[in-house]
Parts: sequence; structure tokens; C-alpha cells
Amino acid sequence: MPFRPPLFAADATAGAAGAGSLGSGSGGRQLARLVRLPNLLIMALCLLLVRACLLLPEAPWRQVLAPGFGLLLLSALCIGAAGYIINDYYDVKIDAINRPGRLVVGRGINRRHAMLAHLVLSGLGVGLGMLLSPLLGLVNLGSALLLWGYSARFKRVALVGNVSIATLTAALVLLPELQLHTGRSAVWGYALAAFLLTLVREIVKDVEDMRGDAQHECRTLPLVWGVPRTKWVAGFFLACLALLVAGAVFNALLMSHRYALGLWLLALVLAPLLALAAALRRADQRRHFARLSTWCKAIMLAGVLSMLGLV
Repeated sequence: MPFRPPLFAADATAGAAGAGSLGSGSGGRQLARLVRLPNLLIMALCLLLVRACLLLPEAPWRQVLAPGFGLLLLSALCIGAAGYIINDYYDVKIDAINRPGRLVVGRGINRRHAMLAHLVLSGLGVGLGMLLSPLLGLVNLGSALLLWGYSARFKRVALVGNVSIATLTAALVLLPELQLHTGRSAVWGYALAAFLLTLVREIVKDVEDMRGDAQHECRTLPLVWGVPRTKWVAGFFLACLALLVAGAVFNALLMSHRYALGLWLLALVLAPLLALAAALRRADQRRHFARLSTWCKAIMLAGVLSMLGLV
């Protein structure tokens, strides 16, 4: 699961053999898997809804889809894709144990080409950010460096890697606000929710990936504290998130009278969070934690779509 140091002779051979496969019909699928295309699409949707629903709810689409936003979107997706690539670059040995069917780097894509793609995409993302504003450029630069550090080291350390990814997810939600400076408070609530849910999911994934992590001297939370204590930690952050969502439901239904938003949050975010907490308490097998990880992604998508209720 963690991003790992480069592989050596065996990787060079595998990479050379896999490089040619990009010319085959499966090359596009390999590339889409490498950059996690579905995740990038969700990132794009999140940025669009933050801008359209939270920050510019009454603006015409011509203003929402301004060229500056297009550059912001492209820069964020470049940083995200680069992060996924460097993740796989460092994680080949562990993924060979935890997710052997999903290996791309070293099998379908040459490792040198993967590193080159990472550097080009990171540079493009930072450059586009600088073109928009020094602040956005620095945020993108910090994100790229944090992703590299996470891949090479932080992911090995209990909670540090989890908090790093959660922080990057929250920063993604805040990017449109950092560009527009509207001062709207709702975006900060969504950023906090994204931070907490991502933190829960990353901890759950650590439990799911214990076998490969243990064989490569990682010090993730379940390996340091054990699974029972790790479940309590995840449960604490899950409870914080549930309280945050419950407050949003209360505000939507009883204070601001946004009934569609309140019912959406209640039925598709809060209720699943409570069910997730119950399932987390019972989980004791790898497949259980894999299911919980997928569950977290579904809740996150429901949370993103809830922004439509603010228009």
C-alpha cells in the first residue's frame, strides 16, 4: 500500500518487457488505470460543483466555465494524475502482494516512462497554477511535493501518511475558493468533511493492506497499534464526521429550510455513515475492510453531489 523505494534489476526487466504493451489495444486501459481515471473524473466533478453550487450559485454558466477555471481544473488533474503515477512507481512490490491484478508500472508501463510522466505532469500542474496566481502555484507545488514525500516516506509512518492524503483532499475542495476569494463558509465545511472521510478511508485501507505492508517494514497504524485500536481511531474520526453531517442536516431542515439538501444528507450521507460505523465495529477480515473502503468512496460521491442542493 505505501509508496515504496524504486525496485531494482527485476523491475528493469519487467519494465522493458511491459513497455511494448502500450502499443497494444490494452494500452489505453493501462494508462487509465495508472492515473485512476474514474477518480480524476470525480475530482473534476467536485471542483465544478464547488465553483457552481457553493461559490457562484447565481452566476451564469459562462462565468462558471470561465477559461481561468479550465486552467485550474487542468492543473489540479495534472497534480492528481502525477500523484497516482508516483504512488504506483514506489509501490510495485507491495501492490504485487496486496493487489497483484492491478499492477501497471513495471508490467504494462516502463518505470522510466512512468517517472517521466510524473515529472511532466507535476511541472505542468505547478506551472498552470503559477500562471493563475502565485498562491495557487504554491498550493500546487506543495501538493506535488507532499505527494512525492508521501510516496517515498510518509506512507510508512503511522497516521502521517493518512493525514497527508486527507489534507490534500481538503485542499482540492478549497482550490476554487482560493481562486475566487468569495468568503463563503460552506466550502470550509465540505473541506472538513472531505478531510475526515478521507482520513477514515485511508486508515481502513491500511488495515486492508497489512499483509504487504508488514513484509516491507511499514509502520502503519494497524501494524503499530493493532487492528482493534486502529478501529477505535477510525471510529473516532467517523464519529466527528457524523456529528458534522448531523449539524448540516439540522441546519438544512430546521434553520435554512433547504429540505432537499437536508433529506439528501440524512438518507445518503448520515445514514450510510452510521451503517459504516456498525460495519467497522464488526469487521475482522480483509474483505470486510475492502468493502468499507468502497463504502467510503460511495459516501464521498454522495457528499459531493449534495452540493446541488445549495443552488
